[in-house]
Amino acid sequence: MVTAPDLGTPGPATVDLGHDGRGSWIPNRAIIATRFMELRKRRGLMITLIALTIGLPTLFLVIKLLLHAFLPQSYGPAGGFAVFTSLIAGVLYIFGFIAAMTLGATAGCSDLADGMFTQQVVTGRSRVALYLARIPAGLAIIIPMVAVAFTIICSVCVFSAPTSFDFQGTTVPLGLSLHKYETWAADHPNLIICDFPYNGPCPENEPEPNTPLSRALAERQAEQNYPTYTVTYNSPPYGVMIRAGLWVELEVIIAFALGLGFASLMGQRMVPILLMIVYQIILRPILLSTKVLHLINLQRPLVIELAVAHFDPSGVGFNYGIVNGPAGLRDSSYLLPESTTVAVCVIAAWLVVWTVLGAWRMATRDA
Repeated sequence: MVTAPDLGTPGPATVDLGHDGRGSWIPNRAIIATRFMELRKRRGLMITLIALTIGLPTLFLVIKLLLHAFLPQSYGPAGGFAVFTSLIAGVLYIFGFIAAMTLGATAGCSDLADGMFTQQVVTGRSRVALYLARIPAGLAIIIPMVAVAFTIICSVCVFSAPTSFDFQGTTVPLGLSLHKYETWAADHPNLIICDFPYNGPCPENEPEPNTPLSRALAERQAEQNYPTYTVTYNSPPYGVMIRAGLWVELEVIIAFALGLGFASLMGQRMVPILLMIVYQIILRPILLSTKVLHLINLQRPLVIELAVAHFDPSGVGFNYGIVNGPAGLRDSSYLLPESTTVAVCVIAAWLVVWTVLGAWRMATRDA
């Protein structure tokens, strides 16, 4: 005979975590939204990120627009390919890295700094899920910021691009076809061969010859340098802008993952931020422009920027000694030879390794 249990006798309380998904390592929408709100409500952090990503290039462009509007004789148009490459490679790429890394470092240890780590653990949620939720939450903040800054740069550089420019007292037309450019070059051989910052030295090493130079030589020089002419002073091509935008966002994603994992591993924010700034401004230029002959195979996987540089859009260029000229005239002599497959594997390895390290440290940290 089976007797029914006494319903009045209290038994041990059991909690079934299998139905609410608390034990799953995959973060749900609610956890991601919570992490997003925690980061977005940090006003000081948001102001700093906006100033670095959107404020700096916008301020630069506004000043150039005002100078050209009030002093057009002294200051050229605010747009063009040269301005585009300077702002992308020299401003947005560098400060976007710093902003993304700062946001990642803040997300990686915000619960420890705020004393909320224990409260999050006792809820029964998976620590790995709590960590992984910070990745989409942080990227949802930094990627749109960089996209807005990039859109502003592209808009000004396209709509304010010069239609002509004055070079040593001669007005140089822009947007000419190859035939028209060769015709114009034949009419200005001294300027084309000796003065333009293109290929080929001036004959007899004279800064300005006393006798007119050959029209045929000027035409050959113009044909050789026409790809450079088409983008040097004109608005940036749409294909280059699209690739440059994706390239900058790739660097932002890597910087965020690096900052997130590094801060979680160290359990603090300030030291990782300072180390990453030193790396960005001081060490990275050295690593990019230095070849260690006996350590080349080790240098490829350890220097992530070598893999990122492999996807550098033609014409955008790299600062710090790696100069990519316009129209695909790239000076890659400082870069280590690397295939696309190796570059992709290095980038994927960096993202996975730093994510695993950060999640492992959070999963093993004492509550």
